[in-house]
Amino acid sequence: MAAARGAFDLGSDVAYQRWREFKLRWQPRDIGELIVEVADPRRLSEGERDALLDRIACASMAIYRSPVTAVDRALPIRLGAQLGLHRLDANWLADADGISPIAVDPARGDNGDIGEGGGAYIPYTNRAINWHTDGYYHPPQRRIHAMILHCVRDAAEGGDNLLMDHELAYIALRDADPRWIRALMADDAMTIPARQGKAGVQRAAQAGPVFAADAGSGALHMRYTARTRSIEWKEDAATRDAAACLHELLERAGPHRFGLRLQPGMGLVGHNVLHARSTFVDDSQRPRLLYRARYLDRIQA
Repeated sequence: MAAARGAFDLGSDVAYQRWREFKLRWQPRDIGELIVEVADPRRLSEGERDALLDRIACASMAIYRSPVTAVDRALPIRLGAQLGLHRLDANWLADADGISPIAVDPARGDNGDIGEGGGAYIPYTNRAINWHTDGYYHPPQRRIHAMILHCVRDAAEGGDNLLMDHELAYIALRDADPRWIRALMADDAMTIPARQGKAGVQRAAQAGPVFAADAGSGALHMRYTARTRSIEWKEDAATRDAAACLHELLERAGPHRFGLRLQPGMGLVGHNVLHARSTFVDDSQRPRLLYRARYLDRIQA
């Protein structure tokens, strides 16, 4: 892969064009090109690991499909370690091992503010989740750079994911108007207000950029949510226009927006890409269950 360092500097068009050429040349044409068959995600062969890394290098993500359907919450941890991921994000809704079981859970789903309407932590309900990247409410030192979403059981109906490489969103906006990228790279482009609880402030307000180049690797990081409540965009024309263009891009069906319903034994692994989820209906005998692992590390694809 062409070096990404410098590609996200608006004053370095040559580096950007080289990186852009690579990204567009190797983009998958459909979701099937992202799928890698693996015997056991906990013990990848060299060929399976290389195939996952190849797809992540080109598209920021890969989908694995395996026959392993056991309820094994250590699976994403063991998979991540094989890809150089070790620093799990210990968010307060995750369990002690850092893994979040994504399932309908009234204890987690009915008393928060993540998402819109009703004040629920939407991942723990059966409701749709709008476009976002993980950890958009985190401070810069806790940026989520990689994620694994492993399916143990799927829903009776629905629960499909929409996926888009965040680097392609960057290209679309920069090609349309570089001023939009400049606006979205501002330190106060998007602010998530403080979260209030019964005991007072549970999380301080967090302002930050939408796009940022990682200081160490030069890789692109995106921080975004399509929420329209409990979010504050910077009050200037460039930011407003950029946010509107990004929203339209994500809502419009296109060749770089993929839809997928994870089946038992399948999973998503990659960088912190843009993703969304449709509403679903559970089977009461085998309710939907996915394990999510979020990492402060980045996959060295």
